[in-house]
Amino acid sequence: MNTDIAIIGAGPYGLSLAAHLRERGVNFRIFGRPMAFWRDHVPAALRLKAEGFALDLFDPARRFTLARFCRERGYPYAPTGVPIPAEVFREYGETFQKTHVPQLRPFLVTRLTRAGEGFALRLDNGENVMARNVVLAVGIEHFAYLPPVVRGLPRERISHTFDETAFARFAGKRVAVIGAGSSAVDTACFLHDAGAETFICTRRPKIWINNPPQKLSPLRRLVTRIRKPLSGLGTGWRSRMACDLPDVFHMLPARLRLRITRGHLGPAAGWVTGQVVREKVPIWLNVELTAAALHGGAIHLTFRDRQTGLTCTAEVDHVFLGTGVQVAVDRLPFVDPALARAVRTEDSMPALSRHFESSVPGLYFIGPMAAGSFGPLLRFAWGARFTARRLTARFRRQRAFAAFAQPAFAP
Repeated sequence: MNTDIAIIGAGPYGLSLAAHLRERGVNFRIFGRPMAFWRDHVPAALRLKAEGFALDLFDPARRFTLARFCRERGYPYAPTGVPIPAEVFREYGETFQKTHVPQLRPFLVTRLTRAGEGFALRLDNGENVMARNVVLAVGIEHFAYLPPVVRGLPRERISHTFDETAFARFAGKRVAVIGAGSSAVDTACFLHDAGAETFICTRRPKIWINNPPQKLSPLRRLVTRIRKPLSGLGTGWRSRMACDLPDVFHMLPARLRLRITRGHLGPAAGWVTGQVVREKVPIWLNVELTAAALHGGAIHLTFRDRQTGLTCTAEVDHVFLGTGVQVAVDRLPFVDPALARAVRTEDSMPALSRHFESSVPGLYFIGPMAAGSFGPLLRFAWGARFTARRLTARFRRQRAFAAFAQPAFAP
């Protein structure tokens, strides 16, 4: 074996885990481009929904916080009420990596297979690595969902909301945005600001947009904190319990766990982009896209009103899909199909032990791929602390057991 642990992915979860393992002297390697999803798939100017305190990455001593980073760089920051630009969060993550995970190998894993009692990794620089354990911290970039109704359109005429970070090329174009979640609202806002003629279409009866922060009296603030306590996932008792009790969530029946994970903290949009969309972007509610075809250079969209059954049409130049993600092990392009089939799943997500281990011994999943087992906490950066601590303790125990089992004298 080249290493005891290989971490695939260098976002908040992979970097936080690596920082903990490094501090504890555990033998590991980590592969990936630091904060790649935030660089390649998130507009730099986007103001994030999560509060500032909930965007920390986690070194063991909790010294390298976002608050400290912003203070040192002169960026505006407050624990709550001041939306953080995505480019600031990305820069913070990259600086965290240089400080706490300097041994990161910035190469992509192109193949992961089982090999004996461990795993073989092939890197895009041609290197081969053998690891006893593998931790997949890959985020959501491989799981963008495109509805079947649009799959017949030319790929250059449709985009998932993950696909674009700049929108100037859509100036003067007619652009439909399908979806009601935060990514759909964010995209519609950026398209409007770029000069596109855009509108939002959704099956939902309403688009949920968070309210901007309000100044409250001390008494009102106290009452609000009691009724809706603050957590790393937002306000409310359900979010607080999701943060504080992931092990309790893990013990729930699978069907209930998955229903809660899907339903909690749904598609509410951030207030910064939401205000623009609410005031300036047309919104079609209760309509379902039933057909999409290219005719005469324009995309013809057909919608059915879900209340009346009537149809309406629109002609556009481009379609954006804010249709979310579908997490599934077999959608990871670098994972050997035989290995993917060996992972027991619940609704396509890996079923994990309380130590994040899958049914394949030595193969671990963290971040959004673990949300089906541990709840909504794992869909957000705030869950990286719980994950890093749990897995670091697991690997330290493994190392201690291996040392204890080693014969004291060679024959």
